[in-house]
Amino acid sequence: QVQLVESGGGLVQAGGSLRLSCAISGRTFSSYAMGWFRQAPGKEREFVAAITWTGGTYYADSVKARFTISRDSAKNTVYLQMNRLKPEDTAIYYCAIRRSAYMSTKSTDYAYWGQGTQVTVSS
Repeated sequence: QVQLVESGGGLVQAGGSLRLSCAISGRTFSSYAMGWFRQAPGKEREFVAAITWTGGTYYADSVKARFTISRDSAKNTVYLQMNRLKPEDTAIYYCAIRRSAYMSTKSTDYAYWGQGTQVTVSS
């Protein structure tokens, strides 16, 4: 079983920054990709960013140039650095792990999920 625990969410003013962390524990896969998704009230869960096993990254257009995904394999942790935050970034943010070295933007391609961390951006 794989466990994912997100942290780092909170309340920030527009234009501010937050860094989310996702700690991975348990029996992971031989190679895997990680993704960050978010869900705002009344909306569907949407893709934010992903990182492949070899470190390739991919972003949703809405966060490109503002957010950065990275991973520290020694710490089994994935990060999402969020800069220049906007009120429309307000959502619960989830990390997820995929049984593949390659990333995907589809939530159904990810096997395990964290419990989520709330990010609120005030105007």
